[in-house]
Amino acid sequence: MIKIAVTGASGRMGQSIIAAAEQNKNVEVEAILNQGDDLKSILNQFDVLIDFTRPEATLEYLHICQQAGKAMVIGTTGFAADDLQTISAAAKNIPIVFAPNMSVGVNLSLKLLDMAAGVIGNEADIEIVETHHRHKVDAPSGTALKMGEVVANALGRDLSKCAVYGREGIEKPRSQETIGFSTIRGGDVVGEHTAYFFMDGERIEITHKASSRLTFANGALRASAWLQGKSNGLYSMQDVLELG
Repeated sequence: MIKIAVTGASGRMGQSIIAAAEQNKNVEVEAILNQGDDLKSILNQFDVLIDFTRPEATLEYLHICQQAGKAMVIGTTGFAADDLQTISAAAKNIPIVFAPNMSVGVNLSLKLLDMAAGVIGNEADIEIVETHHRHKVDAPSGTALKMGEVVANALGRDLSKCAVYGREGIEKPRSQETIGFSTIRGGDVVGEHTAYFFMDGERIEITHKASSRLTFANGALRASAWLQGKSNGLYSMQDVLELG
């Protein structure tokens, strides 16, 4: 039985993780934290910290866990490049599962995207569209960016150079080397992502739609159990699901 602590326990994801854990025989919630609570005071109560908060809070938790030798599952998105380097450096001292989306379905979709991009090559115009609830603050979503990264890597492209975020006004014809991103925010949509491969005469769409945050919560719990006995390092859900 893996003992976990959950940050942001009063938030939407925190509540979903706690609810999912009640139905999971492999993990047990031993501690919960909300904004202002002291992580250092409960370090002896858990094996893995699950964090779906904000980048600044996650980095504080990361520093404490690194010092205490506690494993982490990080589902927070919106990190800057320097923050990602900080997470990578911390993983030399503790095991971390870090993924922009913990859903089993999303991670299977990433594998399909890699396959599709490899087969289609440079013959398609590629666009990624994501939709989330009105409260989500980072755009494009971390999942959408991960989808773009997977496709770009499969095609030998640098996403930072080929990504186009939204279009407005009169533009030149679309370059096939680019990967486009479009963002929609509204209502209570949990999360929807579609990658389009547009070709002359046909198109391929790879779509994932989440109707409940429990799908992310269950993935996070699966990652927590998977971390048992793992050596220090930075892991993804692709590792957890053995999709690599």
